[in-house]
Amino acid sequence: MKYCLKINFIRKFYLAVAVIVSSISNVQAEDKAAYTLRNPTPVALMRELSTDRPDKTESPYTVDAGHYQLELSFLDYSYDHDIPSDPHQRVTSYTVLPFNFKVGLFNNTDIQFVVNPYISEHTRGTGDSDKHGFGDVQTRVKINLWGNDGGDTAMAVMPFVKFPTNGANLGNDDVEGGIIVPIAFSLPHEWGMGVMTEFDFNRNADNEDYHTEFINTITFGHQIVGNLNGYVEFFSNVSNEAKADWVGTVDAGMTYLLNKDVQLDAGVNVGVTRSAEDLNPFCGLTIRI
Repeated sequence: MKYCLKINFIRKFYLAVAVIVSSISNVQAEDKAAYTLRNPTPVALMRELSTDRPDKTESPYTVDAGHYQLELSFLDYSYDHDIPSDPHQRVTSYTVLPFNFKVGLFNNTDIQFVVNPYISEHTRGTGDSDKHGFGDVQTRVKINLWGNDGGDTAMAVMPFVKFPTNGANLGNDDVEGGIIVPIAFSLPHEWGMGVMTEFDFNRNADNEDYHTEFINTITFGHQIVGNLNGYVEFFSNVSNEAKADWVGTVDAGMTYLLNKDVQLDAGVNVGVTRSAEDLNPFCGLTIRI
């Protein structure tokens, strides 16, 4: 029964994606609507590089049709102590080369594969443990609704499904999913603002049912000098699961554009609530092909 529910969930997810893509095909930019995965967008017509990293606020812009984009962290580190459920517990984790591989399907649509190749998690305090292994895999489809090729605003919807591919109990054994809605704004004096609302449907800790998590973010970005840009961000996660705590972080980072297709980044996320990870520094790279 559990397996059948997973299959039905996946089928409904991809059916919904197909309906959305077909329903908005008539609003694609006419000069680029003919380009697809098999008929790539010419280099001269490609958009400026836009990434979903390094901040937590996703971009509403898609990868051009027929092109590919790899976004990765060299190493993600996180440290958390004084956890509400166990004040004496400390958790340290390292994720090596987590990446998001994107494929441009149409002018307004890309598909993404988010993979965590290796996670090392160490818990100290009450009940010491060490876990190492492969993490979960997530499939996402980003569909731009407007602003992909110009304008002061842009919006997208991005449904996703998480597949339980983890080992060593680095996650649960359930299919989970949700939908992300990012919006971007061009502000005066070359400032940029992004906001995002996300609804996650995750398994309860007791494995009896699902609950909903409501994620909201806001980020502001601006050029620092030359190709160096910076951002500041606030992240919030509220869950309707019983006894769940509010998770809040303040984030900051920088990006450096090496050329039109390669970008470096670095940043840090700092927890401002007890249930949030205390510290999460990272650095990474984006390459577009």
